[in-house]
Amino acid sequence: MAKANTTELFNCTPEQFFSIISDYSKYPEFLSEVKSCKVIKTEGTKKLVEYKVQLIKSFTYTLWMTEDPNNKIVWEFAGGDIFKTMKGFWTLKEEAGKTRASYEVDATFGIFVPSPVANAAVSVNLPNMISSYHKRIKTLFGTR
Repeated sequence: MAKANTTELFNCTPEQFFSIISDYSKYPEFLSEVKSCKVIKTEGTKKLVEYKVQLIKSFTYTLWMTEDPNNKIVWEFAGGDIFKTMKGFWTLKEEAGKTRASYEVDATFGIFVPSPVANAAVSVNLPNMISSYHKRIKTLFGTR
């Protein structure tokens, strides 16, 4: 299983950060590896979201996203062409008017991938992703 996690302080409220991480269709606007992202189905607090991603190659997968507004998003693998399993979460905590966000993802691949390569695959883009969220916050909400 490949795993990546980080905790970061973002210059926005938990409500503002949640509005960004739960607006899946906007991901291609600021996450360069996401080529398309759309909600396929909604069931209460759960959304089935299809991601088309380009890293080393293009691949598609779907995740069930369970939302607890302004606090947490938990996801679980629903299907796809490269992963066998995937689960993860964002948790949000207010800290002096900002958001302390924790991100974690665990994934296994449907094909053989050596552990070092699998870990690199899920963590290599993490710094860029976090940087993209900081830029998105600045674009949408400016500096406070």
